[in-house]
Amino acid sequence: MPKIEEINIKQLKLPKKKIITGVIILAVVIFFATGLYTINPEELGVIQRFGKYLSTTQPGLHFKIPFGVDNLTKVRVKHVFKEEFGFRTLQAGVRTKYSAQSYKHEAVMLTGDLNIADVEWIVQYRIKDPVNYLFNVRNVEETMRDVSESVIREVVGDRSVDEVIVLNRKEIADISVIMLQEQLDVYKAGLEIVTIKLQNVNPPEAVKPAFNNVNSAKQGKERIINEAWEKYNQVIPEAQGKAKRTIEEAEGYAINRVNRANGDANRFIQRYNTYRYSKSVTKKRLYLEMMEKVLPKVENKYIVDDKQNNVLPLLNLGQGGK
Repeated sequence: MPKIEEINIKQLKLPKKKIITGVIILAVVIFFATGLYTINPEELGVIQRFGKYLSTTQPGLHFKIPFGVDNLTKVRVKHVFKEEFGFRTLQAGVRTKYSAQSYKHEAVMLTGDLNIADVEWIVQYRIKDPVNYLFNVRNVEETMRDVSESVIREVVGDRSVDEVIVLNRKEIADISVIMLQEQLDVYKAGLEIVTIKLQNVNPPEAVKPAFNNVNSAKQGKERIINEAWEKYNQVIPEAQGKAKRTIEEAEGYAINRVNRANGDANRFIQRYNTYRYSKSVTKKRLYLEMMEKVLPKVENKYIVDDKQNNVLPLLNLGQGGK
């Protein structure tokens, strides 16, 4: 029996060449399995060889030397990141939940007219240069937060509290985007600022009632001014229209009167010239023309002959339609 077991064990032993071949195949499989990597469409891959930057790889399937020779860092270059100042969002959604912790050290600012305002804002950014993002600044997010707070405080400090809270919030946000981007480009942080939004700008709680009263008074003033302008825009054009119409009527009347006067004058001159050359005929004609106008308007007519000694018998002149 012992001899049979020794024979079986010897038969089970593999040749050394097969073992070496298996080890090589396993090493090759591990080499390729750990060297192949995939970059997603919204990412870029940064390769470091022995810690030194080597290359940037685009989305797709790639290969790197494994076993710690090449190190891969995937950077989400198309994702929009967000940083909040003066508040923190715990859960976003239909009913957004905010942290109850106070962040007044970020939000409280001094305005240009020496008032205090609580400014809460959001910075949205993306990574535009993964190499600068990874190697130029030790802590990019913290640096971006510090620079953003500095820029917002500078912009707010150049404006009055009314401009910050009510009037120029969009302008402040736009200017802050430009200034923050310029500063990050100086640091070569590899970030691109997408937008800055002033989330909530209020006066401090201690003066909020008085500030609200002032705002209500200003709104009432603006409402009254707007109503007055509305009334002005109704009355003034109507009055201007009436005045223009009156002026045009007066000018038309003046032209009419002048034309009539000129016509009367020309007609009188013509009659005068006619009278000069034929006085007796013209007198009779004028007399007859006048009688034609006057007599039809007279009800009872009496004709007296200066050659008669007695009154001329009454004639029914003008009666019966004659």
